[in-house]
Amino acid sequence: VVAAVVRLDDHAVRAVLVVQRERIEHWKRTGEKPGPVMVWTPQLTGEFLDFVMDDWLYELWHTFIFLGPRRGEMAALPWTEVSTDALWMRISQQIVEVAYHLYREAPKADSVRTLSLSMESGDNLVNFRSKQDQMRQEWGDAYVESGRVWTHENGEALHPDWISRRFARLVELSGLPPVRLHDLRHLAATLALLAGHDIKVVQEKLGHSSRQITSDTYTSVLPEMMRAEAESVMAVVPRDVPFEVRTPLAIPEQAWQNDIAVFFTHGAKQSGGTWAVGAQTQPDTDLLGVITLVGRGQEDAANASVKWVRDHCAANDLELVRVENFNDRYPEEQRAQFSLTRFTVARSESPDVDGWTLPTGLPPAVKRAGRRASRRRVEAA
Repeated sequence: VVAAVVRLDDHAVRAVLVVQRERIEHWKRTGEKPGPVMVWTPQLTGEFLDFVMDDWLYELWHTFIFLGPRRGEMAALPWTEVSTDALWMRISQQIVEVAYHLYREAPKADSVRTLSLSMESGDNLVNFRSKQDQMRQEWGDAYVESGRVWTHENGEALHPDWISRRFARLVELSGLPPVRLHDLRHLAATLALLAGHDIKVVQEKLGHSSRQITSDTYTSVLPEMMRAEAESVMAVVPRDVPFEVRTPLAIPEQAWQNDIAVFFTHGAKQSGGTWAVGAQTQPDTDLLGVITLVGRGQEDAANASVKWVRDHCAANDLELVRVENFNDRYPEEQRAQFSLTRFTVARSESPDVDGWTLPTGLPPAVKRAGRRASRRRVEAA
């Protein structure tokens, strides 16, 4: 038997699909992925990052999502190719797997690149190095000095296939729609384009050999992602929906923590097309207030609650910090009957800079410390 090892370029797969509500329902109903190449929406991406916050490799998952490297590139990355002060990461080598045996090789010329790091990415690397230093002390002479950025807790280098399997297990544990590790590469590109980055910048970030490959791959998925974002934005824009206040909104003192309060409005359709919307901090707690509206649907119930809370904030010198629509959390057969919106409210706005004199000099730069405390590892069952 003769086997040939063939390198598949990224442009071999172009049908990138966004994990939207209909596709999530298909997956839950059938257990089948709607397509081989899927990317999460920004909301689902945030949910995954929140879930893996305590995992030993949280910083690696964050890197995959926002920088889009290949797994072999991350498995090979040495600390000598990273600067947490100048905020760059140089991709100059990769680990290639053949029958689970590993070989180090230089990437194609187009894939050798230097990635600029955000402050958060830089802090993540500082934090991970600190965790490695702690493990080095705990393991003592048994610690493996691999020189790699991403390692197991005992210092051993990561096998590319193990990285994929670990990611798949974390996705399974999170309960999120399944995506592959390589799909995070597509996600990073899509998020960058969604943020307004030029296609040429994204091409260089991913190490594509040409701008055309990047364009062909993501010009179809970007409008779909933008439509998904547009739907979420439209859901929280208040409209002029008439409603009647039955019980004025009152946020109790115990709901405030550090001048921030979070509560929900839950709407339910009554007989005769009437909707009742009540505010609560949690299910089965006392109502903070109630409004009603007649002859309106789910979205109008949500918009009425937004207008209600905005009016309350304006009248009480409060700031409406965030509005999140969770109507799609209900089963499809119940969506015409219920509405759910979450509000984050602050007691005071951020102080203004008017009247302040700008300093004539700045203190010397100080070395950044990792912003996150040590995390417990998420154990895979």
